[in-house]
Amino acid sequence: MKYAVHIAFVVLALGTIGCDRVTKSLATDRLAMAAPQSFFAGTLRLEYARNPGGFLSLGADLPPGPRQIVFAAGTSVLLVGLAAVAIRRRWAGPALAGVTLICAGGLSNLVDRLLHGSVVDFINVGVGPVRTGIFNVADVAVLTGAVVLAWVSRERSAESSELPERRESETES
Repeated sequence: MKYAVHIAFVVLALGTIGCDRVTKSLATDRLAMAAPQSFFAGTLRLEYARNPGGFLSLGADLPPGPRQIVFAAGTSVLLVGLAAVAIRRRWAGPALAGVTLICAGGLSNLVDRLLHGSVVDFINVGVGPVRTGIFNVADVAVLTGAVVLAWVSRERSAESSELPERRESETES
């Protein structure tokens, strides 16, 4: 059973990276020279963009050398550190799924940065004038993983704060 769980997390990581790589390749092939495409009354837009910076193009204006250090080296250190914490603390279940999504998405974007100096972004969502920045599948994985980790952390905090109350009520009866 333990091996089946490990295999499931490997499949999650490889599936995330695979989906990101395939969608970026399709975006490059079909959107790079095309006009932005709009779906669902403009709620979803597909448009090709190369992002040399981070989230919402933060740091895109940095000179190439410092930008590479910040985004390639910094991302590498963060991903290795997060994976090390998860392994050392023997995270499992949703916490490990969150870390897996963050590491898979981060690694896929890191590969782009190392090979091309930028990341392919192509998804934009919104309603009317309220829109997101342009992002990709790896970004969705990182954000989803972060939300899962925040939820797990909140649940663990709630459980630990409830424990003393339970003990007190158990001793009174």
